[in-house]
Amino acid sequence: MAATGEEYVERPLVEPGVLERRRYQAELADEAASGHTLVCLPTGLGKTTVSLLVTAERLHEQGGTSLLLAPTKPLVTQHAEFYREALTIPDDEIVVFTGEVSPDDREALFKRARVVIATPQVIENDLIGGRIDLSTTTHLTFDECHRASGEYAYNYIAERYHADAETPLVTGMSASPGGDEEAIRSVCENLGLANVTVMTEEDADVAEYTHDTSVEWERVTLPDEILTIRDALVAVIEERLEQLKELGVTRATSADISQRDLNRIRGELQQLIDNDQSEGYEGMSIHAEVMKLRRAVTLAETQSVESLRRYFERQRNAARSSGASKASQRFVSETKVREAMEQAETYDDLHPKFRRARILLAQCLGIEGGERVIVFTESRDTAETLTEFLGAHFETRKFVGQGDKEGSDGMTQTEQQETLDAFRAGAFEVLVSTSVAEEGLDVPEVDLVLFYEPVPTAIRSIQRKGRTGRQTEGRVMVLLAEDTRDEAYFWKSRHEQSRMTDELDSLKDAAGAIESDLAQQGLDAFDGPVGEPSDGGVAGDGGQSGLSSFAVPSETDSAIEAADETDDADSERETEDDGVVATAASDEGVEIVVDQRELDSSIARDLSTREDCETRLETLAVGDYVLSDRVVVERKSVSDFLDTLTGGDRSIFEQVGDATRHYAHPVVLIEGGDLYGERNVHPNAIRGALASLAVDFGASVLRTTDESDTADLLHVIAGREQEVADREVSVHGEKGTKTLDEQQEYVVSAIADIGPVTARALLEAFGSVEGVMIANEEDLQEVSGVGEVTAERIREVVGSDYNQ
Repeated sequence: MAATGEEYVERPLVEPGVLERRRYQAELADEAASGHTLVCLPTGLGKTTVSLLVTAERLHEQGGTSLLLAPTKPLVTQHAEFYREALTIPDDEIVVFTGEVSPDDREALFKRARVVIATPQVIENDLIGGRIDLSTTTHLTFDECHRASGEYAYNYIAERYHADAETPLVTGMSASPGGDEEAIRSVCENLGLANVTVMTEEDADVAEYTHDTSVEWERVTLPDEILTIRDALVAVIEERLEQLKELGVTRATSADISQRDLNRIRGELQQLIDNDQSEGYEGMSIHAEVMKLRRAVTLAETQSVESLRRYFERQRNAARSSGASKASQRFVSETKVREAMEQAETYDDLHPKFRRARILLAQCLGIEGGERVIVFTESRDTAETLTEFLGAHFETRKFVGQGDKEGSDGMTQTEQQETLDAFRAGAFEVLVSTSVAEEGLDVPEVDLVLFYEPVPTAIRSIQRKGRTGRQTEGRVMVLLAEDTRDEAYFWKSRHEQSRMTDELDSLKDAAGAIESDLAQQGLDAFDGPVGEPSDGGVAGDGGQSGLSSFAVPSETDSAIEAADETDDADSERETEDDGVVATAASDEGVEIVVDQRELDSSIARDLSTREDCETRLETLAVGDYVLSDRVVVERKSVSDFLDTLTGGDRSIFEQVGDATRHYAHPVVLIEGGDLYGERNVHPNAIRGALASLAVDFGASVLRTTDESDTADLLHVIAGREQEVADREVSVHGEKGTKTLDEQQEYVVSAIADIGPVTARALLEAFGSVEGVMIANEEDLQEVSGVGEVTAERIREVVGSDYNQ
């Protein structure tokens, strides 16, 4: 039934007649607008609406820019569509940042946008490169904020935002913020959230919008053929655990050893390695093999023999590749594993879960008259096999992420969106999805959610079940393979979910006390009165800023000094671009140029948070880090270094040879553990390579233990070069005479700082420097890597009058 006029939200910047008025959403929005707040609300009840209402209020009262972060591209697209529909802000002022938007365009778009909706990796990279400035961002939303743990980009962005923004306000949103109180508190601390507001389905205002979701589970029995395959693999696991027992790192030798115990074993082995004991390296290789075997057992027990066959094939390919690990080679050569492989090849049936899934779907869609079903599975291989199997009986499509490193076909963002649109429109009945559809996507109401296997965490279980029971009573079915880790995962998830529910109820009852505790924790690291910006900013030692320093400042509070702006460009992990950007750290200190491909490590992020270090991102033609006009660093992990000696894509000698032609002091930095024991490479071959680098190429060869150690060493070398020796930083070095091609590329790359890759593309398109200079904007935009903003800047540089 259509809502009446009084039932719509009427607020500044909110489009009239679009948002249904729900009292609980308004209450949550009012609370979130008053301070940095964690908003907990069951899936499907409008967390995004709460954030939108806060954004509208902040933009109306404070101005500036609002930034919303979501973990996946489909979710970003969905949020953008909702914001454009529900806000009166012009559509072109609500912009989307993903890897498909060029770095040059992002810099210009951020400056003129009022709402930016982005994946966190893009924003992280733009912050590291100094492309964007958060000083005037007045609202930052972290969607699915339970991801804020470990090295996830949310943590770094939150730290930078609280340090840089003049009037910060953070909203964290999740249906499932953590499995226990400690995890929930950790999310709050990582994002600087001082308030916790929780509404559950039991709240009167919420209950009228929810319906019961029944959860049923069914056991399936594995056939003897699968059990035989499983038992062969289990026997090898137990043999390997016996070997680890002999090394003194475990007493457990049963194949059902927990992941926690395996993690503990790995920690003990690492300690042996740190003490330079050879047993540590031997044990770590055995541990890696155990993990491969456990994965194979899981696939056999809970997925399908087809998934297991594909996994075996990938392992065989890995073992045949150059520089293959000892663990991979042992895995495929073990007699019992080879027997399991042969049995899998001859098994001509599917897992019994397939037939049971087909029966359940027939009951729902046929007998019971249902319209839509979602089937969730952990494995992309299983998703593809299930789609083919169920497609013989129902209109079925898959929904998976992008292509992975193992070569499995994925879906583009456009394909994902088209699939969801078709599902909403009723174009097909069954959506078979991996975890990509778990979090926050506006998947239509479904009659049944079928778990092909239980998931081991409460967070993911809640996310999945949230796909049903929004408008009518929903149903959830979980398939369990008897006497397998399916059952362990199921009970673990149920236990965590029950505990999470209890914790959320406790948090709700004790929100005031918890907020007081969080605020008190912040006071320990904060000297000034609450509400003033912290002098500490982004701590150089990596420490977490105090929560009280994250309080929302008043209009009279002094703003944190804005970062120096530059006109350079960046690239990010998801696309390869060649722009140049510079961060602003301070007027004093060192500058380090980082190759954009190094963003997969934490080194650039670490360096960018140091107050006396300015980072600049480029697509470097030579090296990974430039520390002065004479020092360039080629960084290799131990594995990468050994790969280059055993047929990698590019020999280390070629790379260092290029470096020596441009820089007087090239450095090869080898990072990681046992250089001589990790691979089956003769030690003398490694020694010969190191000798050649030092003697034949004049390169300094340095070792570091990990990424943190590498960052420290780069910082020290840059300081010696720039502050002690008073050297300048030059990405072109000080050595060598450029060829004609190189000179042409250099001239073109200097235009608007577009970088060498785009420069080569322009020269190939127009044939000469002169051709590039006289090209119009339309023709320039036809070249790969050149967007509207870049084309405008090229024409501005080339065509503007020179005014000294």
